[in-house]
Amino acid sequence: MTNPLHRLLPLAAVVAVVAPISCLSAPTAAAAPGSPPPAAGCALPGGTGWTDEGHDTDRTRFQPATGTRRVLTLYVDFPDAPATDSTEPYAAQLAPAPDWMGRASYGRLRLDNTPLHRWIRMPAESTSYGFARGLTFEAHEKYLRDAITAADPYADFSRYDMVYVVPTRTATAIPFSPTYLYDPATPGITADGTRIKWAITFGQDMWRWGHKVAAHETAHTFGLPDLYSFAGATHQYVGGWDVMGNIAGHAPQYLGWHSWKLGWTRDDEVACLPASGRRTVRLSPVERPGGTKIAVLRTGETTAYVAESRRAQGNDAAACSTGVLVYKVDSAARTGEGPVRIMNANPTTIPPSGCTPLDLAAYAPGQSFTDPATGVRIDVLAGGRRGDTVRLSME
Repeated sequence: MTNPLHRLLPLAAVVAVVAPISCLSAPTAAAAPGSPPPAAGCALPGGTGWTDEGHDTDRTRFQPATGTRRVLTLYVDFPDAPATDSTEPYAAQLAPAPDWMGRASYGRLRLDNTPLHRWIRMPAESTSYGFARGLTFEAHEKYLRDAITAADPYADFSRYDMVYVVPTRTATAIPFSPTYLYDPATPGITADGTRIKWAITFGQDMWRWGHKVAAHETAHTFGLPDLYSFAGATHQYVGGWDVMGNIAGHAPQYLGWHSWKLGWTRDDEVACLPASGRRTVRLSPVERPGGTKIAVLRTGETTAYVAESRRAQGNDAAACSTGVLVYKVDSAARTGEGPVRIMNANPTTIPPSGCTPLDLAAYAPGQSFTDPATGVRIDVLAGGRRGDTVRLSME
């Protein structure tokens, strides 16, 4: 494999453009007469060879999203930007991320974060690493290599699955937070006999986005794509309904589709309509464990519509809309090009202060979504504190 071309934007992963791979759905066992179709019939194959909405995530390139993932956090300063404070406030800024992701995963992911509470002096000035000039994969890898080499006397990297690198606030030349995804075709970075495969190098934007920037970037190491747009209006596709979209949005949870892809939602919590037919489904809110989390209508080899119940809770109680969220998934669409697109139930409604139009996208009882091109119809029959009931049909 040739060295991939990497593209990086603020809040985006370092993404690679590689040749598309051929992905075929595995045969599924036939359902018993009268029983619901198995969820596997609605799982989509990846169509980009990189971060996408397919269920066949390449585990050579991306780490598992379940079990315990061990993280080492390094704090770095620079000859031209020496640290003038303690590492404690930096740790506190990101500290909620493990609990947030633990809840989002229904306890199926545990981030075990070990902060190395000392400033690690980088060998080069902060302005030399190329963030301001448009960061390349090679420059990003050098930045990470320098941090790991400088920290190596103080840590055993063989004990960890990934690394977080946090710069001092005086290093304004490190403005944003890209994810490092290793290239197995190159020598890469090794420390203590271990290949460093996944890392997040935080920037000054962590002080704006808080711990959710860790949730966003860490999910790239699991194989999730960006849901914001690389062209045009930044949040035209999903708004704040998923942390892979607008990090500053209400985003009380990852989308149910992402939860299923990552192994947090089980197959028996997915209602599938893989072909023409009709079924009624009671959906439990994705913000809470248990129950049926998503209803999927498969419309093609790489496309599907998904319905899920959303209810704000905890610190996200100010979310602007609850109800049934309906969205289209295209696993052949590349990261940043709309692999998920929310269907807006109320496109003409003027949002209240603090909300965006997509914040009002959820469907209420009595409302319906239809797509004449695919014969899909989703009717919201009832709703309440415990969830929503929908009727799925496809001609």
